[in-house]
Amino acid sequence: MVLIHLALTFGLLSLLAVGGGTAVLPEMQSILLHQFDLTHDRFVHIYSLGQLAPGPNMLMVLVIGLQVAGMLGAAVVFLSFFIPSSVLCLFVGRLWIKMGESPWRRAIQNALEPISIGLMVSGVYAVGKAAAVTPFTFGLALVAFIVLVRTKVNPVLVIVAAGIPFAVQGLL
Repeated sequence: MVLIHLALTFGLLSLLAVGGGTAVLPEMQSILLHQFDLTHDRFVHIYSLGQLAPGPNMLMVLVIGLQVAGMLGAAVVFLSFFIPSSVLCLFVGRLWIKMGESPWRRAIQNALEPISIGLMVSGVYAVGKAAAVTPFTFGLALVAFIVLVRTKVNPVLVIVAAGIPFAVQGLL
C-alpha cells in the first residue's frame, strides 16, 4: 500500500514540477512530513546529500524512497518521479516545436516564467526555513549565499565548508 501511495504522490509531484524539481520542494516536504513521517530535519539532510552527489540533484528522491520503504521504495519513487515528467516533456516539446513562433507560444512562455521562478524561490525558502533554525545556522546560510552570489566558488566547496563546523561538533 505504501508503494502505491509513494508512486501516486511522486507521480503527481513530477507532473507539477514546472521549472524543475526545486519547484515542488515545499509540497514534497509537507507531504513527506504528514503522510510518511519524514521530518523536516531528515528532509533537509536528504536535500543536502542531493546537492553534494554528482548528477541531477533531484536524485535525492531515491534516498527518500529508501527511507520510506527500502530499496523497492527507492525504485518506485525514482520511476514515478522521473517518468511522468519525461513523457510530458516529450509530448509538450513536440507541440512546442510545431507552434514555432506563434503568439500563443510566447504568451505561454511569458506566463510560465514568473510561475517557475516563484515556485523555485518557494522551494529554496522551504528548505531554508527548515535548515536555518538557529542564529548560527542562519548566519552560515547568509554567508554561503553571499559567497555564492559574489564569487565563482564551486557550490560543492561551500556546502562542504559549511558542514565542517557540524562535523567537528559531532566528533566532540
